Amino acid sequence: MTSPPNPTRHAPPPPPSRISRIPWWLVILCVLGLLLVATGLASEQYRIIFNVVGSGLSVTIRVTIIAFAASLVLGTTLALGLVSVSRWLAEGLKAYVEIMRGVPMIVLLYYIAFAIGPALIDGYGWLFHGAIAIGIMPEITIRDFSFEWRAIFALTLAYSAFIAEIMRGGIQSIHIGQWEAAQALGLSRFKTMRLVILPQAFKTMTPPLGNDLVSMLKDSSLVSVLGIADITQNGKTYTASTFLFFQTYTVVAFFYLVMTIGLTLLVRRLERRMKRNEQRVD
Repeated sequence: MTSPPNPTRHAPPPPPSRISRIPWWLVILCVLGLLLVATGLASEQYRIIFNVVGSGLSVTIRVTIIAFAASLVLGTTLALGLVSVSRWLAEGLKAYVEIMRGVPMIVLLYYIAFAIGPALIDGYGWLFHGAIAIGIMPEITIRDFSFEWRAIFALTLAYSAFIAEIMRGGIQSIHIGQWEAAQALGLSRFKTMRLVILPQAFKTMTPPLGNDLVSMLKDSSLVSVLGIADITQNGKTYTASTFLFFQTYTVVAFFYLVMTIGLTLLVRRLERRMKRNEQRVD
């Protein structure tokens, strides 16, 4: 004799409660952050540290935004070359990507700042010597190529390689039937890539691109080795005269945590919204 079917056996699990969905790690960090801010407001010493370190915030944000935007443009161009039908072009760009990914960021910063940067200025002077002599083009010296722009150039070269690999993977994840359908409609390869492939690939590329943005924000602290007055450099300068290492680097870490965690939450929210929109379409 068989037992009667249990109607609750295949019932869907109950939706999680609001309390279970609260990111308690974020709540704890917010409480600690508020305590640090309250301490800073109550302590003259911490107020000075916040002002000194915070004065480099604009440099950190500017370097990150400009370098990431340039990396997106260059990385997209590299990705299109990596999936090109030309084998020589794809292999050459692959070599560039592997070299950039294999060199440590701090080594690349030094190399761009003290080797490539002066070489570019010398090349400009040699190439346009005649135009500079008659005043058609301006004369540029190595001092005109600031260390901040050299750092942005180095970050762009490095992260464009990582972004190119992310985009290459996203492009190649699209089923070949999408290419065939677009070609059947008479679309060129460029229009197929722009109108069909890239919009679909963007859904899979958003999380790793967001992670790269967070990584670039953290790696922007390396520009302090060039003496650029960002958050980290201001902290180093202040501790050199006060020896308040614990207090100063606690504030430095606080600034970076606020920015990186904020960016991470924005990326996750964007990812969830894209998933909901995709489910509605399905």
